[in-house]
Amino acid sequence: MVNTGMQLISFTFAVTGWVMAIAVTALPQWKVSAFTEEIILISEIIWQGIWMSCVYQTTGHMQCKTYDSLLALPVDIQAARALMCVAIFLGWLSCTVSCCGMKCTTCAGDDRHAKAGIALSGGVLFIITGLCVLIPVSWVANTVVRDFYNPNIPVTNKRELGQAIYLGWASAVILMISGAVLSSTCPHMEKEAYRRGYSGRSFANTRHSPLDPPKPIATNNVPFREYV
Repeated sequence: MVNTGMQLISFTFAVTGWVMAIAVTALPQWKVSAFTEEIILISEIIWQGIWMSCVYQTTGHMQCKTYDSLLALPVDIQAARALMCVAIFLGWLSCTVSCCGMKCTTCAGDDRHAKAGIALSGGVLFIITGLCVLIPVSWVANTVVRDFYNPNIPVTNKRELGQAIYLGWASAVILMISGAVLSSTCPHMEKEAYRRGYSGRSFANTRHSPLDPPKPIATNNVPFREYV
């Protein structure tokens, strides 16, 4: 069973991964301009996120514009929006549940079995949160790589993987590993409870005391008389 220190460390990393997922959702650097051999000098860099697109100029000015239509967006961007919002909500729920199940809290009293079950639920939620981050990030990355090597797409429309993609992968890994560590606080709890409940009921090693010899019947100290 994981000790309290390891539980606190894994919870801290899980919260860090959740904050990273929030940053990934807000960052526009999901897709960036591709620098190929045919393009030697570029005066502006294009960033495309799931909520907005930005144009960063070499002079230091940056202009961003949110997408006007949701249905006009590609399927991978629409799915990324939905899954990242779900991941943020599940991350908040995971933090709340995990806090209640940690050993250093007073929630659920002294019932170790109940606290272990709550910690297991929080760890599973963190793993699901990591999957909700991993799926859209990997989907968008696959689309970028596929379009980059597609000869039918013009060079000016090709994109590369942005910083948000790598940050999303790191966030997903941290969330899933931390959730797995938190989930490991629950093994063997039922077995231990079973052993504690029946440890004193085994008759295999009990020693039976020898039977006491029969005692004579009390006669109230009345002397016997002989009759002829």
